[in-house]
Amino acid sequence: PKAMIDELHSMGIKVIVSVWPSVDRKSENFWPMLDRGLLIKTERGALQTYDFQGDCVEIDVFNPETRKYVWEVCKKNYYDFGIDAFWLDNSEPDFGVYDFDHYRYIDGPALSCSNIYPQLYSRVFYDGMKAEGEENIVNLLRCAWAGSQKYGNVVWSGDVPSTFEAFYDQLQAGLNMGLAGIPWWTTDIGGFMTDDVNDPDFQQLLIRWYEFAVYSAVFRMHGDRGPHNIPPLDDRDFGGGYLYTGQSNELWSYGEENYRIMKKYYDIRIRMHDYIKQLYDEASENGSPLIRTMFYEFPGDKKCWEMQDQYMFGSEYLVAPIFHLNEFKREVYLPAGRWEDTRDGKVYEGGQTIRAAAPIDSIPVFKKMA
Repeated sequence: PKAMIDELHSMGIKVIVSVWPSVDRKSENFWPMLDRGLLIKTERGALQTYDFQGDCVEIDVFNPETRKYVWEVCKKNYYDFGIDAFWLDNSEPDFGVYDFDHYRYIDGPALSCSNIYPQLYSRVFYDGMKAEGEENIVNLLRCAWAGSQKYGNVVWSGDVPSTFEAFYDQLQAGLNMGLAGIPWWTTDIGGFMTDDVNDPDFQQLLIRWYEFAVYSAVFRMHGDRGPHNIPPLDDRDFGGGYLYTGQSNELWSYGEENYRIMKKYYDIRIRMHDYIKQLYDEASENGSPLIRTMFYEFPGDKKCWEMQDQYMFGSEYLVAPIFHLNEFKREVYLPAGRWEDTRDGKVYEGGQTIRAAAPIDSIPVFKKMA
């Protein structure tokens, strides 16, 4: 493994490994952890908390001994080989059944303290990496709680559907996360659960989501792309397999025209490198989110307290995503000041609502002029 990781590093690639908080009964770590009280307890019946791909019990991250044990295992098997970061999925944790009166941690019943679980889970890795001398720690989590931003958390919104309704919901989630003090937030571009990558409606959603994601903290393509018609690996390949393989999900996987649009917006993202770094520095210094409610930047404008479908990316860019299928124009409210349409350079006086064009290859983005 180290040779492979070294080769990837030589190509300028950072390597991240996914770790879940569940321990299968077949794992060599299950019985030692059970004997030492390092797993979640159940109040009654069988000891099982999760059953995806195995008969599992999840780790009790409230126990400092659990956090120490898990880090030592992951350090030996991943970190010491050069793994750069960890993708901490299912970090709520994801129980098989959400009967929170059934689970118990060392600190008490799940009903009393479950919400802080993802923050403590992230500290398994943050504290371990910090002890190894790491300074710039970044790990990806599916959930967070108050204070998670202190522990190297980048939070994504989870396995959301590939629908325009879900897309709209993501903006609300991201704006609220920022207001809660967690600036490092992102989504699966195009949503996670996709039935058919060849559906033109999905491809339009993907483009609209991609255009939005350029103006967010973390720019990330991810998703379970159907249809699931690719045969699983068999015994002649890698020792047997049963899980399906998703469809390709790179920029170039959706045809030349979609690639052209995504590459155009990828280049916009790269050109904003220095500006985004400035926003990252600001977030680190004072907690300012990267995607901001309109009232965050314009608290004296009563109309900005009502806006839910547009936002500020930092203090300079007003972004108005497209949240409906076959929508190629939309209303945009411009607060007081002067605003330049980033697409054609046209300047508008603020204090008005305009009807902005939104062809499939662009969304309305206005830069605040000094």
